[in-house]
Amino acid sequence: YALSNGMRVILAPDRSVPVVSVYVIYGVGARSEEKGRTGFAHLFEHMMFQGSANAPKGQHFKVVESNGGSLNGSTHPDFTDYFEVLPSNKLAVGLWLESDRMLGLSFDPKVLEVQRKVVVEEFKQRYLNQPYGDAWLKFRPLAYKIHPYQWATIGKDPSHIEHATMDDVRNFFYTHYIPNNAVLVVAGKVEVDQVKKLAEEWFGPIPSRPKKPRQIPQEPRQTQKRFLRVEAGVPADALYMAWHMPGRFDSGYHAAELVSDLLGRGESSRLYTRLVKEKELFTTLSSYVTGTFDPGLLVVSGRLKNGITPAQGEEAVQEVIQELLDKGIAEKELAKVKNQMLMSLEFEEVEVLNRAINLAVASLSGNTQLVNLERDYYQQLTKEDLQETARQVLAENNCSVMHYCATPQA
Repeated sequence: YALSNGMRVILAPDRSVPVVSVYVIYGVGARSEEKGRTGFAHLFEHMMFQGSANAPKGQHFKVVESNGGSLNGSTHPDFTDYFEVLPSNKLAVGLWLESDRMLGLSFDPKVLEVQRKVVVEEFKQRYLNQPYGDAWLKFRPLAYKIHPYQWATIGKDPSHIEHATMDDVRNFFYTHYIPNNAVLVVAGKVEVDQVKKLAEEWFGPIPSRPKKPRQIPQEPRQTQKRFLRVEAGVPADALYMAWHMPGRFDSGYHAAELVSDLLGRGESSRLYTRLVKEKELFTTLSSYVTGTFDPGLLVVSGRLKNGITPAQGEEAVQEVIQELLDKGIAEKELAKVKNQMLMSLEFEEVEVLNRAINLAVASLSGNTQLVNLERDYYQQLTKEDLQETARQVLAENNCSVMHYCATPQA
C-alpha cells in the first residue's frame, strides 16, 4: 500500500523467525547522475550514516548495535538501499532511524569534507591502485556509449566528488531522497496492524517533494564489434568480453541469464571445463549478467595462463560459444542450470533481509508480484529458447572486447 506522501510500503510477515528487517530502497543510483557530476549516489551512501535530523553522527550504528542488530547500505547503478536487522521487539528503532534520515541529513560541512575525502580515497584504493582495479572503468565506456551505465557506482572521475559543494549535496538529497521516491519493506516477525500504525507514525509526516523525472538516454543498438587493448602492471593478461542483453524486467532476461550460467557458472560449466580444466588456457574464467534495470550485459571474463595471449583466449571462448550456437544444448544440461538457479532462489529466500530486497526491487519495476513469478519464468524455458537467445545476444556485432595486458618487463 502507499502512504499519503507517496511512499510505498510492503509488509512480509513471518512468525517463524525471531527478527525483523527494515529495508528502505530509493529510486536513485549511478544512472541518475549527470555525466559531469558522478559519484553522488555513492557519496550519499556514506553521508546517510553520518548524522540525520535528530540522530547525531555515529548514532545510527550505536543505537542499532546496542539493540542487538546490524545495519548497512549499498549503492547500485539503479538504486540505493539501507537496512537494519533487529530483534522483532525493536522494530520501532529501525523505523525511527530510517525515517529520520529520510526527513533530512545534518548537512554538516565538516562531515561532507571528511566523507568526500573517504570516497576519493576509496576510488584510488579500489579502482586505481590495485591490479585490474580500473578494468571496468575502462570497459564500461567501451560497452556503453550513451547510457549512464558507462560509469561505475563510485563515479567516473574522483574530481567530480572533490569539487562537490554543499549546495550540490543538498540539491541531490532533496531531489531523490524523498518519500515518493522510496519503498519501505518490513519483513519478519511482525504484526501487520502494528507495522501499519508505526509506518504511518514515523514516515507519514515526512512531506513529499516534486520528483524531477530524468529522461535517461537509452543505449542504441550496437552494430559492430568494439575492441580495446590496455596495458598495465598486472601479474597476468586478462580477457573481458560483453554482449548487450535485456534488462532485469524485460522479456528475454531469464533466458539470457541461463545462457550465461550454462557458459560460465561454476566449475562444471562449458567455459570452465573446456578452457580451464581441459585446455588449460585460463587460470580463472566465468560468465555472469549485470542484472541492471535497463538493458545490461552478459559478461565473460578471466585471467590467462602465462604464455597464452588474450587473442588466443578470445578465440577459444568464441569456439565454445559457436558450438552452443550450432549444436544447442541437451535436456540434461538445461535441467542442471535450471536446478542451479532454482536452488539459488530457494536459499536466497531463507534470510528475511533477502526477501525484503527482492520485494523492494520488484516494486521499483512497477510490479511487486514479479517475485512470485520468477521460478515459473525459469521453469518454462526450453532448450530452443536458450539457443535462440544465444543467437540474438552472442552475435559478434553485439560484442565488446578488452584485452587487459601485463606490461612487458624491461
